[in-house]
Amino acid sequence: MMNLPNSITLMRLIMVVVFTVALAVGETPCHADVEAAEPGAWLTSPTPSVCVALWAFIIGAVSDFFDGYLARKYGMVTNLGKLLDPLADKIMVCAAFIYLSSVGMCPFWVTVVIIFREFLVTGLRQIAALRGEALAADRLGKWKTGLQLGFCIACLVHLAYGGNLPEPLRFLSIGVGGEWCRAFFLWGCLFLTVWSGAHYLVRGRCYLRS
Repeated sequence: MMNLPNSITLMRLIMVVVFTVALAVGETPCHADVEAAEPGAWLTSPTPSVCVALWAFIIGAVSDFFDGYLARKYGMVTNLGKLLDPLADKIMVCAAFIYLSSVGMCPFWVTVVIIFREFLVTGLRQIAALRGEALAADRLGKWKTGLQLGFCIACLVHLAYGGNLPEPLRFLSIGVGGEWCRAFFLWGCLFLTVWSGAHYLVRGRCYLRS
C-alpha cells in the first residue's frame, strides 16, 4: 500500500540515486586537498556535484524521521513500509561511507564494520520474520543511525564548501574544530555500531541456535 509514509520512504530511495549519480558524474575534491588549502581560499565557489549530493543526503536523512513518525502517529504502518524503511536507511548510509572511504575521510575498515553490522542485523530480522516474530529496532540503533548521519553530513559539508562557509561556521569544516567534530561523530557511531550489533546478536541468539 503506497500511503504517505511509504511515499516519503520511496522518495528517500530516489535521493540515494541522486546522491550516487551526483558523486559519480561530478568532479569531487579529495579530503587531503581541502585540508592543504588556506582557509577561505580552497574554492572560488562550492563544489557543485558534492553540494547536490549533500542536499540529497540531508533530505533523505530528514525524511527518515518523518516517515516513521507519520506511520506510527496515524496508524499507517504497512508491510511494505517495514521492508522499504530499513532498506532505504542502509543503502543511504552504506553508499555514503563507501564514498567517504574513497576520498580518504573514513578508514576503510570502519566502513567494512558498519556494512557488516547492517547485513548481520538484516539477516537476524529475516530469520525472526520467518518465525513470525519481529526483531524491532532499539534506542542504541537509533542513536547509531543519528551519529552515522551526522558524520556523513559533516564530511560532505567539508568537501562541498571547504573554507567557503560563513565565518561563524567555518570551524565546522576546516581546521581543528572540523577535525574534532568529524572525529566525534565517526568514533561515536563506530562504538554504537559495534555495541548495538552485539546487542542484536544477544537478542537474536535463539534464532541462530534454531
